[in-house]
Amino acid sequence: MRLEAKDKRIETGDDHARLKVYFLPNLMTAGNLFCGFLALTKIVEADLGSPAFNSTIRVAIGLILLACIFDVLDGRVARMGGAESPFGREFDSLADVVSFGVAPAFLVHRIVLKDVFVNHPGIGWFIASIYLICGAFRLARFNCLATLSTGPKSSDFLGFPIPAAAGLVASLTLFILWWEDSNFGVGYWRYSLPVIMLFLSIMMVSEVRYPSFKKLDMRSTRPFLKTVVLTLGVGLIVIAHALLLPIILPFVFTAYLLYGFIRPRISHRMRREIEDEDEEHEEKGNGSSHPVS
Repeated sequence: MRLEAKDKRIETGDDHARLKVYFLPNLMTAGNLFCGFLALTKIVEADLGSPAFNSTIRVAIGLILLACIFDVLDGRVARMGGAESPFGREFDSLADVVSFGVAPAFLVHRIVLKDVFVNHPGIGWFIASIYLICGAFRLARFNCLATLSTGPKSSDFLGFPIPAAAGLVASLTLFILWWEDSNFGVGYWRYSLPVIMLFLSIMMVSEVRYPSFKKLDMRSTRPFLKTVVLTLGVGLIVIAHALLLPIILPFVFTAYLLYGFIRPRISHRMRREIEDEDEEHEEKGNGSSHPVS
């Protein structure tokens, strides 16, 4: 009888009336998905024998990194406006599969695996698919844990976040292209990308915890020195982005990856300083038995 009543509510549209779709956060998610799709088109258009190959791949990398920015913004906007919803969570995961799963896997296949396994193309596609499948598993686990959790939720990520994994793959590819264009040596560095991608696949489905920085309040006051340093750093990147971005971005994403390993071994005080959390937030987070993702 209960199942029949539920089916009847679905047929009459009662459940649809309770579906909340917030405009601005989902617009950010749509921007994420749009960038992922455009990145895929640029990767397909890139001709390995063409002089414009590296520039076309750079555009694809830029679109993947822009999708990362949209992914940060949609969650931030939703939390600031109290507009978090199950629809937004599902839509975000679908967009992430394309932008941070399919696009990076296709990128590495296009510039490395296709040439390495030219006589056995199925092996290259299989290696690329491992990253995609692990990323999809991670997103599915995130949604399930978010749905099943009934107690207070931790702000930690369980496993390496797929946007960060995509950002690391994209930024390392950007660094390798910059290295080759600068004539610093033979471009064998690109063959490390499949190994790194497989390692990231393992990390995404691992149980290593990473801070989400969701408690970071951009409206709160900051120490004067920290504000000055951050402002000067952003200004320096804007002025010399062509030189600094290929170096800084891989360092940032790699530091975040390694932080998950050293985080349990540092003091709580140092952890609060790095993650910019106060005592009250930390106590709430540590009292949770269910990770957010």
